[in-house]
Amino acid sequence: MRIDFDHKMSAHCENGVTSNLLRFYGVDVSEAMVFGMGSGIFFSYLPFLKLNGCPVIAFRPLPGVIFRRISKALGLKIFTKKYSDREKAMTELDENLKKGIPTGMVVGVYDLTYFPPMFRFHFNAHNIVVFGKEGNDYIVSDPVMEQVEKLSYEDLKRVRFAMGLAKPKGKMYYVENIPKEIDLKKSIIKGLKRTVRDNYLVPGPIIGVNGIKYLSKKIRNWPQKYGEKIAKKYVGHIVRMQEEIGTGGAGFRFLFAAFLQEASVIIDSKELYDLSFKMTEVGDKWRLFAVAAGRICKGRQTVETYDTLGDMLLDISISEGYVYAEIRNILKTMNK
Repeated sequence: MRIDFDHKMSAHCENGVTSNLLRFYGVDVSEAMVFGMGSGIFFSYLPFLKLNGCPVIAFRPLPGVIFRRISKALGLKIFTKKYSDREKAMTELDENLKKGIPTGMVVGVYDLTYFPPMFRFHFNAHNIVVFGKEGNDYIVSDPVMEQVEKLSYEDLKRVRFAMGLAKPKGKMYYVENIPKEIDLKKSIIKGLKRTVRDNYLVPGPIIGVNGIKYLSKKIRNWPQKYGEKIAKKYVGHIVRMQEEIGTGGAGFRFLFAAFLQEASVIIDSKELYDLSFKMTEVGDKWRLFAVAAGRICKGRQTVETYDTLGDMLLDISISEGYVYAEIRNILKTMNK
C-alpha cells in the first residue's frame, strides 16, 4: 500500500511538508512560497522566560503556525487531531492510508531511527508525511532527508508519542478539501502584511527588529552581569537557536529572500525583486554573527568581543528593518 506521493527535500520540515502536501493536491507552490505566505520569518527575545537555563530566543513562530496560516490563506479545509490512545492513533493512520490520504504528523526527533545519532536531540515539533505501509513498516517523507525513509510500527508510535517538552500526543493532520481556484496574489499580499506587522510594526522592545536591537544592548553586558561562563553559554544558545533548531536565523532570511523573488513575478513588482537581494545580505550578516559568536563561545583567540556582537546585531536590526519598511511602502502603493 503506497500512495503516489512526490517526496521533495526542503530546508525546513514544516515548510517542506506543507509544500509537498499541497503539490499532491495540485497546488504547486515551493517551500519558499509556503514560508512567505505563512509569514514564517520572525524574531523574539524573551529574557523573562528560560530554556535550558538560557533566555528564550526564537527565530520563527510556534510550530504549526505556518501550516495553519497558509491553509487559511488558501482556503483549505484541514483536519487535525491529537490522541491519548496510542493504538487508536495508529489505527486511524492506517485507515487514512487505505483511503489514499497522505498524512502529516508531528513527531519527536530523538528516536527517529533513520536520523544519524549525532543529529538526534530532544525536539518534539518535527513534521513528516506518512504515505504508505509495507508489512510492518511505514513509508515516510521527511523533507529534511534526501530520500524516502521507513519506520517500523513501534518506532513510528514511539516518535508520535515522544515524551518531554511539548509532547506531540500523536498529532496528525491532512487536507480534507481544497478550493477549485487559488488566489496566490491575495495570499502573498496577506503574508507580506502579516510579516511587516509582526516584525516591524509590533510595539514593545522584544519582538521583531525591536527585539534584535534590544538583544544588541543586552549582550554587551552579559560578561559583567553574569560572568564569562554564563555569558558564553547564553551566546552559544543564540547560535544554537539560530542555526541548529530549524535554521531559523540566516536560513530563514535566505528562504524569505527566495519568496520575495517568486512573489515579485506573481504580483508584478520589480521593487520586491530588488528587495530579495537586500534580505539575502541580511542572511549573510546573521551567518557572520554566528561565526563571531562561535569563536567567543569556544574561547578562541579572536578580535571579536561582546561589544562586537552587539554592533553586529544592531546593524542587522537596521538592515532587516529597512527591508520590512520597503515592503510596507510597496504594499501602500498597491492599495492606491
